[in-house]
Amino acid sequence: MTVHLEVAEGVGTIRLDRPPMNALDIAAQDRIKELAGEAAGRDDIRAVVLYGGEKVFAAGADIKEMQAMDHAAMVRRSGALQESFTAVARIPKPVVAAVTGYALGGGCELALCADFRIAGDNAKLGQPEILLGLIPGAGGTQRLARLIGPSKAKDLIFTGRHVRADEALAIGLVDRVVPAADVYTEAHAWAAKLAKGPALALRAAKESVDAGLETDIGTGLAIERTWFAGLFATEDRERGMRSFVEEGPGKAEFL
Repeated sequence: MTVHLEVAEGVGTIRLDRPPMNALDIAAQDRIKELAGEAAGRDDIRAVVLYGGEKVFAAGADIKEMQAMDHAAMVRRSGALQESFTAVARIPKPVVAAVTGYALGGGCELALCADFRIAGDNAKLGQPEILLGLIPGAGGTQRLARLIGPSKAKDLIFTGRHVRADEALAIGLVDRVVPAADVYTEAHAWAAKLAKGPALALRAAKESVDAGLETDIGTGLAIERTWFAGLFATEDRERGMRSFVEEGPGKAEFL
């Protein structure tokens, strides 16, 4: 398989493994969707890392495969392409992308589906589809603009240029830059820490933020209010508040 799921310490790592550049062909896209669904449903996975290996995250789609497709073929395929990435974005658990080397085109779009992005100092990110006479088709025009703002997103999409890790950090495209050799360790540590947290509250927080961004503030507040009240029915809420009262803040252990 070109994409694997490995589990350790409550963290599921979705690992791209299609040397040399982890080009995201149709088989890889479908496998990503499958494993995202598995990670979402497994109780032993409480957080997720997206990782392409030590040298490259993903350099984009398989251009040779795409070149052979005509308009009708892409009309049939484009929905499935977006669905595979949306499946990652909708994992109801914390997701971090561990980005080394190139994260271009579909690779950048996959990283955008994470909640948090840790990049190596050797990372280069971008949406170069315009150089092929195309635009991003796996969510890049939407998720990138929501993350870094429309003007910065248009700069990257219109020019197709790559940004290095330092610029990606400055514009908010990534959240942390570390030495390339430390990327996976740092990402796994971030995920493992959250994996020990209250799973339902983390799900509620993620869904409230993500759903709220797609609607007006009144509806967003209603979503937040519903989740907030609902969490008062959970064992995690009882455990967290009891620990706070008896032991002080930050000492609760969640199952």
